[in-house]
Amino acid sequence: MTLFLFAVIFRVINIQYVQGEKYKKLSTELTIRQDTIRANKGNVYAADGNLLATSMSKFTIRMDVVAVDGNVFEKNFVGLSTELSKMFGKSVAHYQNKLRTAKKNRNRYLLIARNVGYSDYLKVKEFPIFNLGVYGGGFIAEHKTVRAHPIGKIAERTIGYDDFRGGAGIEGAFADFMQGENGLRWKQKFAKNQWKPISDVNEKEPIDGHDIITTIDVNIQDITHHALLSQLEFYEADHGCAVVMETATGEIRAISNLGRTSDGKYFEKRNYAVWESHEPGSTFKLASLMAALDDKVIDTSTVVDTEKGIIYVNNRKVEDSHRGGYGKISAARVFEVSSNVGIVKIIKEHYDDNPQKFYDKIEKYGFTKPIGFQIKGEGIPYVPNPKDKNWSKISLEWMSWGYGISVTPMQTLMFYNAVANNGVMVKPRFVKELRRHDKTEKIFETEIVNPKIASDETIKKLRKVMENVVTRGTATNIYSPNFSMAGKTGTAKKYMPRIKNEKGEWEGGYYSTKNYVASFVGFFPADKPKYSCIVVVHNPNKDTGYYGASVAGPIFKDIAQKIYTTTPIDNQSVEDKVEFASIDNQYKEYNKAIVKTYTNVPNVEGMSGMDAVSLLETIGLKVKFSGVGKVNYQSIKKGEKLVKGTTIILKLS
Repeated sequence: MTLFLFAVIFRVINIQYVQGEKYKKLSTELTIRQDTIRANKGNVYAADGNLLATSMSKFTIRMDVVAVDGNVFEKNFVGLSTELSKMFGKSVAHYQNKLRTAKKNRNRYLLIARNVGYSDYLKVKEFPIFNLGVYGGGFIAEHKTVRAHPIGKIAERTIGYDDFRGGAGIEGAFADFMQGENGLRWKQKFAKNQWKPISDVNEKEPIDGHDIITTIDVNIQDITHHALLSQLEFYEADHGCAVVMETATGEIRAISNLGRTSDGKYFEKRNYAVWESHEPGSTFKLASLMAALDDKVIDTSTVVDTEKGIIYVNNRKVEDSHRGGYGKISAARVFEVSSNVGIVKIIKEHYDDNPQKFYDKIEKYGFTKPIGFQIKGEGIPYVPNPKDKNWSKISLEWMSWGYGISVTPMQTLMFYNAVANNGVMVKPRFVKELRRHDKTEKIFETEIVNPKIASDETIKKLRKVMENVVTRGTATNIYSPNFSMAGKTGTAKKYMPRIKNEKGEWEGGYYSTKNYVASFVGFFPADKPKYSCIVVVHNPNKDTGYYGASVAGPIFKDIAQKIYTTTPIDNQSVEDKVEFASIDNQYKEYNKAIVKTYTNVPNVEGMSGMDAVSLLETIGLKVKFSGVGKVNYQSIKKGEKLVKGTTIILKLS
């Protein structure tokens, strides 16, 4: 017994004096901890200053009712209930009961509200009782930061993210620059493994990250997004993309990538314009024609016999879409009507003995290697090289009309933009500058990839035949007398790769007659190009239409027309003003007619914001709106009597 007593005494002395500091420290560690306060990431801005992505503080408000003195509680809980009712909507009685019950049950972690914004958080802090702080008022605020996109899902894949999903788009590429410095806060543990701040003041305040200024123009982005969306919906296409680039600078003014879900809705699944490498089809014919013209083996007037629209190359059929062919036509006309037979015969005749010479041209045009973007995830192009083992007897001919190769939409756009830019090839870019606390740290200047991809003579001829595609070629359906466009249609059959199905049977290995890629790429205005644009649509419903002219062309026109009429391009010449005089008169007559027609407020829900505002202002209403996109709410309902001068409020999303 005595021995046991001595052992106990020894143990107590050892714990208290020998290991005392160790256990004190351990006790403290178990009850007090240092929490990280995440810094807000930098903002992403459009070129015009509009916010594209920002960090928003959200707070969960709780209350340690035990910490509040009983007299203070009784004197002020009605006032607190009243303020909470005003802020969060539930009745005063609801909050009175909630607080009473919490006080009775000695609740130290009572939930008041979730997802409270920063401005409301500051107001709640000043409510009765809460204004006494952590210890006197039991006020607990748990902070978190969420990423918000003010323009919604538009351009989401390009703006990007850097979170549990990985890094994508601009946010992923510049994550290190955008991250701020985290702050620190001490918290203390109390009942039920719950923690609350020890003080209202943080040990170290977080420092926000740094900002990105993009090249995106919100107006042009909105135009491009809705033009693509409406056409994808109409044709029930699998996915598609549309990109608008400023010709001289390479700045991407708009980029939209939309994929179809199982329920028929569209959202930004992938950045198809940057990521998706595919067989371009007829849009590649411009490269073939450029090579032949620049090597001076043909001229635009060179006669080409397209025969009856069918030829065979090493027992493989090349066929024109126009039944019966075009007979003998000029090389320019071959391009304008998009004759497959014609372009194949030109390249076969002049490069069959030296295919490497043709390949070297294609390499010069930027198709054989990735562009090298500021953002991640660029697709890998494939162009067969005569030096490669997989070069075949038809590789040259198939390449000439856009098959047997694989390139990204951005590569095609960069090439066409060079033609619009008088032969100067510039790299597409998404970011203009990096900024720290309103101080510019880095400016991204225009980067020239190739100072001259072809002679001035060749460029001049190509621009003319591209303009003719719209005025008298495959894209006459998008011709407008009001403004000029130039471009090329593309319709490519999709290759179905050879794979094993679920049964273990081989299938595929052929070009589909049901699945197509429809495209259009070009620039506007045709005489003084300001913007280049590409549209690519995958797997439109064949029964509705699948040709580049009918599927992709109208998207291009819609984009070009709205940009032309809403965005300053260049000062119009005297001749242009004379040309548009008659149009102005027509517009005035239209105004008179539309005002006379409307006696009731029309339904504008579902219309694009731009069109709705134009219509409502035209019929005499004053318009206030918020958001971007299509109208989902109008304050004056359809059918109500039209009173000129009345203000109507629109909400867009």
